[in-house]
Amino acid sequence: MTAPQPQAPVTVRMFSQRLSATPRGARLARRFTTRQLDVWGIPYGSGLSDTVSLIVAELAANAVLHGRLPGRDIALRLTARPGTVRVEIADPRGERLPVLPDTLPDGDTDTGRGLLLVDALATRWGVGTEPGPGKTVWAEIDH
Repeated sequence: MTAPQPQAPVTVRMFSQRLSATPRGARLARRFTTRQLDVWGIPYGSGLSDTVSLIVAELAANAVLHGRLPGRDIALRLTARPGTVRVEIADPRGERLPVLPDTLPDGDTDTGRGLLLVDALATRWGVGTEPGPGKTVWAEIDH
């Protein structure tokens, strides 16, 4: 009888930060993301870093534009597991759930493409409304 082989440990890395629900807070979410990914060994400017930071930028901008309540912050959470990076952006407006548009917006329109980009770039994404008030929009990117 052979002895069972020990399993290699699974490293899960997590980062979270509360940010003001302002355009500056959304910009900081992207900067914190690229910095944290670099610390975790996902180099700045790599395809994965660019994809994750673009998704964070879109979700944070949506949280600031559509999920803002005066005096309440948004929250960024990043989780890296072997093969997957998960992004979560939480805001206090649980009654305003994101909706993926059926069609592309008019070419002259400056808005309305964010969730289409997230849908195209993320392996999967969704919305959670538990626990408590507010919502968390998440996206996972497999690599």
